[in-house]
Amino acid sequence: MLEDNLQKLTNELIQLNQEAHNIYKHARETNQKGDFYTEVKPFADLVKSKGDEWESEALKWLSNQKQKNLHPIQIKNTNENIQMVSIQAFFPETSLKRFKSHVQSIEYVLKQVYNSVQ
Repeated sequence: MLEDNLQKLTNELIQLNQEAHNIYKHARETNQKGDFYTEVKPFADLVKSKGDEWESEALKWLSNQKQKNLHPIQIKNTNENIQMVSIQAFFPETSLKRFKSHVQSIEYVLKQVYNSVQ
């Protein structure tokens, strides 16, 4: 049960991370910031609620199923990073290198969790 919910949440966060990357690419191409109340806040709120739920579930799972390559700090940092990325995606002046680095590290940890839960 816990594993099923964690896998579902992890998959949703992988998709939201990809969506944030697509939003950022669009913002850079058009050089336009997203509107705070109609775009940024709703997306960031969605990511925060999913991320917080995922972090809680992942930490519970990790305490029961010790993993060689996953640690609690990685779970916490991934949640913080995806929340940060969900906001920065709407601003074209965000550093491309830094943004891509965060997106890739988020994706790596999420895929590690997803594959370990199976």
